[in-house]
Amino acid sequence: MDDNDMLNFSLGPQRIVCLTEETTEWLYLLGQEARIVGISGYTVRPKRAREEKPKVSAFLSAKIDKILDLRPDCVLGFSDLQADIASELVRRGVQVTIFNQRSVAEIFSMLYQVAAIVGEAEQGMQRIEAMQADLRAMQATVAARVAAGARRPKVFFEEWDTPHISAIRWVSELMAIAGGDDCFAELSLESLGKNRIIADGAEIVRRNPDIVLGSWCGKKFRPENVVAREGWSAVNAVRDAQLYEIKSPDILQPGPAALTDGVTKMHKIIMQWMDAQASGVGSAP
Repeated sequence: MDDNDMLNFSLGPQRIVCLTEETTEWLYLLGQEARIVGISGYTVRPKRAREEKPKVSAFLSAKIDKILDLRPDCVLGFSDLQADIASELVRRGVQVTIFNQRSVAEIFSMLYQVAAIVGEAEQGMQRIEAMQADLRAMQATVAARVAAGARRPKVFFEEWDTPHISAIRWVSELMAIAGGDDCFAELSLESLGKNRIIADGAEIVRRNPDIVLGSWCGKKFRPENVVAREGWSAVNAVRDAQLYEIKSPDILQPGPAALTDGVTKMHKIIMQWMDAQASGVGSAP
C-alpha cells in the first residue's frame, strides 16, 4: 500500500484506548490486543494487560494529556459516568465511543459492535453464541431442578455495604439465569447506584434472602460483618451460612467476565443451595 496515497485508510482503529476493563478483556479474547495502547488502572482481566499496557484512567477520571500522547484513533468507554472524559477528548479531536450497556442483551450487543469495529465480527459472533449456549444450558439445568420440585432461592446481591446497594440490571438478570430470584429485582432497572440504595436494612431482613452475595466494588466482602448486623440473625442466609463473595471484576464488569465467570460462580452457589434443600439441610422452603 502506498503510504502517500490519500485514498488509503486503515480497516478499523489501530490505536485504541479502553477506559474500562470489559473492552480490554474482549479485545484480548479476540486476539486484537496489539491495537490497545492504553487501559484503565482498574483493569485486572486479563492479568497480563496490566503488565503490557499503559494505565491512563480511573473510572471517573482520566489522564487526558497522557491519552493524547498515545495518539489514539479510537477511545472506548462505558456509561454516562464517563461523559466528562468523553466530552473533553472529543473537544481535543479524538474519536470516542461510549457504550451504556446495562442488560445482558445490551452487553452482547456491545461485544458484537466492538468485534465489528476491529474487523472480527465473525469471530465475535462465534464467541457470543458460545456464551449464549452456556447460559441456555444453565437455564435448562435450573428448569429441570425446579420441575423436580426444587425451590429457587431468594438472593440478595449487595453491591455496597454502607449504604446497602442492590444489584444492577445485568447482575439481576444473570442471577435469574443462574437459578436465583433477586430480592430487589424492582430496583435493578435503576442504572445509578444511588437509586438502588436500600436505606432501611430492616427491609432486607423482611424479604429474608436465602443467599447473600457480596461484591463490594473492589472492597473485600466480610461475612462476619453481615452476621453482626442488627436483626440479621433470623435471616435464612445468615442462619445457614449462605454468605458468599463474588469478586467485582467477575460480575460488576458489563462484559465477558460477568457472562462467564461471574454467572458460573452464582450458578454453583445456587445449585449447592438447591442440593442442600433436597437433602434436608438448611432453611425450610
